[in-house]
Formats: sequence, structure tokens, C-alpha cells
Amino acid sequence: AVQLTPRRWLNLQEYQSKKIMADHGVTVQRFFVADSANDALEAAQRLKAKEIVLKAQILAGGRGKGVFNSGLKGGVHLTKDPKIVEQLAKQMIGYNLSTKQTPKDGVMVKKVMVAEALNISRETYFAILMDRACNGPVMVGSPQGGVDIEEVAVTSPELIFKEEIDIFEGMKDHQAFQMAKNLGFKGPLQQQAADQIKKLYNLFLKIDATQVEVNPFGETPEGQVVCFDAKINFDDNAEFRQKEIFAMDDKSENEPIENEAAKHDLKYIGLDGNIACFVNGAGLAMATCDIISLNGGKPANFLDLGGGVKEAQVYQAFKLLTADPKVK
Repeated sequence: AVQLTPRRWLNLQEYQSKKIMADHGVTVQRFFVADSANDALEAAQRLKAKEIVLKAQILAGGRGKGVFNSGLKGGVHLTKDPKIVEQLAKQMIGYNLSTKQTPKDGVMVKKVMVAEALNISRETYFAILMDRACNGPVMVGSPQGGVDIEEVAVTSPELIFKEEIDIFEGMKDHQAFQMAKNLGFKGPLQQQAADQIKKLYNLFLKIDATQVEVNPFGETPEGQVVCFDAKINFDDNAEFRQKEIFAMDDKSENEPIENEAAKHDLKYIGLDGNIACFVNGAGLAMATCDIISLNGGKPANFLDLGGGVKEAQVYQAFKLLTADPKVK
């Protein structure tokens, strides 16, 4: 079967997700965003942190082990010196960063996040997601964070805790407190973690998320519960009431043909073959791609017109396909 690479319709950079969380009262590390080396230096000086973490902002994962075409290795760096932040930013901004998840030539870095580096004394995992099996949101947590949760589910399933939330009644205080306890938070940190969990649920509802995943959801040696990293998935159908969030969508890293297709409400995924697929309905489109592959061919794309198609969309779809140099 043809493997399609799933892509969220809404793409947010790390700093954008963290800003949304901070705006809703969730505790994240202090940070600034810079689009020049000079701005990065000023941001580092303003932070007045013991240690600073500098992160290249691209949508692909694996930044830490990536390589820039400037020669710099790594898209994530720790330093105590603001001047080093400036030097590193000079080698990041305006250069392409290549990781396992980027195209071969990498992706140009236009912004960097300059953040306070916090020590993590303990890491846990926490997420809220929509579960069709229970027709509502579910909390998922583990005292073992900072690693792939799927791996934990296989090796230590007893360390995965789930709790269904009644969509009409909302999250109860005792549910949040029990989850904090299951995650291993003790003493005052238990209440602090429960408060953060409730704020994350309120965020989940308010922004029409389908998933809010925090890994690690950790504690610092100073006794603070912090959301160190987060992934937020949104319900595309809620765009009409989440205009401010959807306006943040970063399409700059998409293939130009994908952006052009989106302008005409066409769903397009580029593949590496030479036979164009132009189909009405995602199920039929996937079946068509499979049939082509099973008969020795290779599909060049997945193009779904969807329902309620108009003549102008058909015209634009043909324009996109015939402009693709791969299509024979």
C-alpha cells in the first residue's frame, strides 16, 4: 500500500505553541523570539538567565542533531554567554537546517527562540486528546516522561494512566489531583501539577484542540512544575471561530504546489512517482494510488477534490497536475 505522509493543516512553530499556552496561564519557560543576530543578543541580555537555550525555529523534528549549510552543527544550543548567542544566531538565521525530517537541502531558518534554560529534576508525560471510543476527551499520563510514549506503552504498560473526562461536566478537581498523583508529584508540587492539568484542559477546550501533548511535563529543582515542550493539534473545522490562531499558520515550509492547492480548497500530497492521481474522495484516492502501485506504477501525487466540487476547482486541479514536472 502507498504510504501517505500525514500533515497537519495548521502548522505552528514551537514559540507560537508556547505563547498560546502562556496566554492561558500554563507555565512555560521565559523566552523571546528573534529574527536577527542582534535581536538574539538583546533577547539573551533581557532574559538575565543563568543559562540560555537557543533553538532554531522550523517545523521539522530532529533539530538538535541537524546541520546548517553555514557549517554549524545542531539547531539547539546551550550557553551562559549572550555574546555566544549572537555568534550562534549569525550561523542559524538565513541558513538552511537539514534534519532527518526535512528535504535534502534543508529548511531556511528565519527565526530563533531565545529561552531561559531550566534544569529538570524529574520528567513526566501528560496529554489530553479526543478519543472516539469514549466520545470525548481523555487524559493520558505517565511518570516516565521525556521518551517516546508508545515505547513506554510497550515496555511498561502499567506506567500509563488514562482518565476519561465527561464533556458535559468537564474535568473534576479530584480527577486532576489523581492524575498529578499518578504522575508521581508529591507535596506542594501535587497541587501545582493539578492546577496546570486543569489549565491545560481549559486550553484544550477554548482553542478547539484535538490533542495537547506535553513531554516533558516536569519539575525543576526549585520546586516549579513546567511544561517544557508541547505539541498542539487543532480541529480544522473550527477555523471559523479560531481565526487568530489559524492566522499564525506557517505555510512557508510547505511545497509551493501544496499552498497553491490549499488556496482552492484542494487536498494535495506530493509523492515521488510519475502518474498523476485526480480523484473525488479520499478513500477512492488512496485506493487508486494502491492500484497503481500494485500494478508496477508509482503515483506522483494524492489530489482529492472533496465534496461540493466546482468547475473552477477542476480547472485549477488540472493546472496543478500539468505543471508538475514529475507527471508523465
